[in-house]
Amino acid sequence: MSNLEGKTALITGASSGIGAATARKLAEAGITVGMAARRTDRLETLKTEIEAQGGKAVVIKMDVSDVSSVEAGVAKLVKTTGSIDILFNNAGLMPLSDIDQFKTDEWRRMVDVNINGVLNTTAAVLPHMITAKSGHIFNTSSIAGRKVFSGLTVYCATKHAVTAFSDGLRMEVGKKHNIRVTCIQPGAVATELYDQISDPAVKAQMENLRNDMTFLEGDDIANTVLYAVQAPGHVDLAEIFIMPTEQGW
Repeated sequence: MSNLEGKTALITGASSGIGAATARKLAEAGITVGMAARRTDRLETLKTEIEAQGGKAVVIKMDVSDVSSVEAGVAKLVKTTGSIDILFNNAGLMPLSDIDQFKTDEWRRMVDVNINGVLNTTAAVLPHMITAKSGHIFNTSSIAGRKVFSGLTVYCATKHAVTAFSDGLRMEVGKKHNIRVTCIQPGAVATELYDQISDPAVKAQMENLRNDMTFLEGDDIANTVLYAVQAPGHVDLAEIFIMPTEQGW
């Protein structure tokens, strides 16, 4: 098991859900957590909570779709802590709708955040890991990165891209730079993603799922991240497909 004390992690989308839960969990393990999101009010509250438990946290205002914002945030964290050992590309959007509703602004926003956000943050952090010849990058994909569902078409396309990028990145930086890459692929998780759905029919459909099964919680994913990062250095948990027990699709 790796000793995590004194390491630094950058977590995007840290203001709620999986990101916030993972920030708490990694801080408990002795990692300094750089928490990035567009909403810093929630991050400040989370920082206070983490510090009250004896952890260390840095608040970073960041829009992952904006290259200059990402680069400034990464520079701030490196200046504050000296390194970035773990990157969790977790920020994502899921405003679902059928293609023939032509919500093209939502399509573009998903591409900007779900794909370009991962690329932007990885590009900003990776040089620091290459210099250190060490690091661990986590990317949040989804069951939608393995299967395609009607009504989720563009979202599925973005998450398939994350899955493909993760595997190619692992092949390129693992042996060459001693950097591990883990693609987290959750099924149904209780997060704020459903609040972003503007199509009433699709939103009702997704909300009804809560009556059919016990969703995963942010803590379940946080525990998975901690498990992967604690693995011995020669072990890379490349893909983790984590599902609610009752989810049959």
